Amino acid sequence: MALILTFLGKGGTGRTTIAIAAAKQLASQGQRVLLIGQDPGPALGLLLETSIGSEPQELAHNLKVVQLQTSVLLERGWDEIKQLEAQYLRTPLLKSVYGQELGVLPGMDSALALNAIREYEATGQYDVILYDGSGDQTTLRMLGLPEILSWYIRRFRKVVEDSDLWKSVSPFIQPVTSTVLNVSWTGENFTQQSTNQVNNLLEQGKAAVADPNRVAAYLVTTGDAMAIATAKYLWGSAQQVGLTVGGVLVNQAPVAETLAAEFDPLLASAIPTRSTTDDNWESLMTALPDLRQASQAPRPIAIDIAARQVRLFLPGFDKKQVKLTQSGPEVTVEAGDQRRNILLPQPLSGQPVKGAKFQDKYLTLSF
Repeated sequence: MALILTFLGKGGTGRTTIAIAAAKQLASQGQRVLLIGQDPGPALGLLLETSIGSEPQELAHNLKVVQLQTSVLLERGWDEIKQLEAQYLRTPLLKSVYGQELGVLPGMDSALALNAIREYEATGQYDVILYDGSGDQTTLRMLGLPEILSWYIRRFRKVVEDSDLWKSVSPFIQPVTSTVLNVSWTGENFTQQSTNQVNNLLEQGKAAVADPNRVAAYLVTTGDAMAIATAKYLWGSAQQVGLTVGGVLVNQAPVAETLAAEFDPLLASAIPTRSTTDDNWESLMTALPDLRQASQAPRPIAIDIAARQVRLFLPGFDKKQVKLTQSGPEVTVEAGDQRRNILLPQPLSGQPVKGAKFQDKYLTLSF
């Protein structure tokens, strides 16, 4: 399994430069690295001094690079959908619609990028995948997509199954699907057949994001007050999607004592300005910490069943910015622009929250 790393921070703080330096550092250590660029602009290619295509190409020993192109990914995905339709439907409906005709709707970029990362990871060809995305809430929403979609499926599937409408039409599902499809589904297992495969995929995605040995992020900032504030906000927001932040990289500035205190307990590393004559990127590579040690950073959530407590690490927010609600077996924590639905384990499921305390960047819930 590959370790997937990404970088979060305000635009203009040098995330792409650091992503390249990190890729080169890890490749020089014998790791098989894939550097993925999301931005279709020329920045990544200019920094690497080469043109980058939509297929992985070798940049150096142990290092490949690819630039995601949403239109290409959309065409591939559409072809897969048509193949599935042809496999299961006697008269495919989409055969006359071609991927080249499709436009990109808002949000498609993130979903297609996440799927591309998953597919590259599944090849087993890489030890580390570095994703150079937007580095903001869009990246966090992309990584939080499995959690969000699983909640929608879980919640609305239950709503549909309990509805009078579903109870009325379910007896007719089996004969209709048997007539239209080359499979036999009963009313009872119709929703199971249609969601089990998706649920399995989403559960794998959730498990990966929650494991810092598989997915982690690093904050990138400069000494600018706005960049520091943005990094702190993204730090807290990352916890809300279950993403571990392994450290903070201070680009083109020393690590001041006050800045280190802002991001405590994360390790803050100073990254020097890259010289235009530094073709090997040695100064940046040497300054980077071991990016594979993100698991040593505070975890976003810890559940202690024996103590009947749930602890959430929420740096970058204060008590007034955190809102808590509970619905059945789930607790929803809202902080900033992110909501997290926590499905409680069986011993705590359905138990009301008896106390909530926000202290030292942690929200502690007692049941």
